[in-house]
Amino acid sequence: MGLPEQQSAAVKSGSGTSVKVSIQSIPIPQRPGRGQILVKINWSGLCGSDKSILYDEWDKFGFTMKDAANGIAGHEGAGEVVAVGNDAEHLWKVGDRAGIKWVASACSTPRTLTVDRGTNGRDELQCPSQLNSGFSTPGTFQEYALTDAYYATHLPDGVSDEEAGPIMCGGVTAYVACKRSTVRPGQWIVIPGAGGGLGHLAVQYAKAMGMRVIAIDGGTDKEALCKKLGAEVFIDYVEETNVPAKVIETTKYGAHGVVVTAGSRASYESAPRMLRPGGTMVAVGLPTDPTVVAGAPPILLALKRLNVVGSVTGTLKDVEECLDFTARGLVKPILTKGTLEDVEKFCGLMKEGKLLGRAVLKVSH
Repeated sequence: MGLPEQQSAAVKSGSGTSVKVSIQSIPIPQRPGRGQILVKINWSGLCGSDKSILYDEWDKFGFTMKDAANGIAGHEGAGEVVAVGNDAEHLWKVGDRAGIKWVASACSTPRTLTVDRGTNGRDELQCPSQLNSGFSTPGTFQEYALTDAYYATHLPDGVSDEEAGPIMCGGVTAYVACKRSTVRPGQWIVIPGAGGGLGHLAVQYAKAMGMRVIAIDGGTDKEALCKKLGAEVFIDYVEETNVPAKVIETTKYGAHGVVVTAGSRASYESAPRMLRPGGTMVAVGLPTDPTVVAGAPPILLALKRLNVVGSVTGTLKDVEECLDFTARGLVKPILTKGTLEDVEKFCGLMKEGKLLGRAVLKVSH
């Protein structure tokens, strides 16, 4: 049975405050190119980065969606392979379950990135020739998406498509940030923005890795969520006038690590003051204001010998490890479900800080 000729996609039009995301009918690629597969997208996560790309929130950084993406965002796709291109038959077959990530392709050609190279943990994320789903190539807010067969991820049994989608970016970003913090089992880690799409996953990975979690967010709903997911301590930034002092009081000397998942000025300014000597702050949340800086006054950095590092998504191997946590029942994304028609609504909820957990969209029906 052949593929349909048309599909539905959520397509961006306009720019800045005039942006609209509408459902349009577009052609389905009938044949994958060399080294490609065509994936029927069952579910796609809606990442905070999708919101920023769709609404040009990073235009002051020169970071705006490329014309080659055809206005189609999305980089957390999970679904079924429906066609396999030449040079990819040894990697995929029709019916396999596949995940599509932020990095859709790395290196100058797909054939130069072997499975062994990716899973050996080299940092292909810094490849200058990479293509990014929903940014420089059409993303997963469409029913059928072409992607690089060498960089797509095989989805394991025990992880549903709606769970796997958000892990392709949100999950691996949170997991790698926890690793970058260098916090060891039994040590304290602080997670500002702990009830959000990234934060609630970071709470779970940190807990599963043996860390003691202090969650920071606002409101009773976020408190209930964070404690349910394994946070040992919750600090409500709305009620608590001095959050760093509360962290010091709880941990005696300060936390060993802080993973800043919230992209706010307050989170970045307060994070270094929560750390003990030798502690590490991990910058993850991406502010839209270019004047927000991750760091601390040099005297504080020097006297406490603090570390400030950045973290972005993860390698093929990192994604495999993330999926394994979910397959073993240790990490479960908390999902707010919708459809492609809900892209604008969910982006609005994100802006207001009212979206619990991770948004995920049913794409194909």
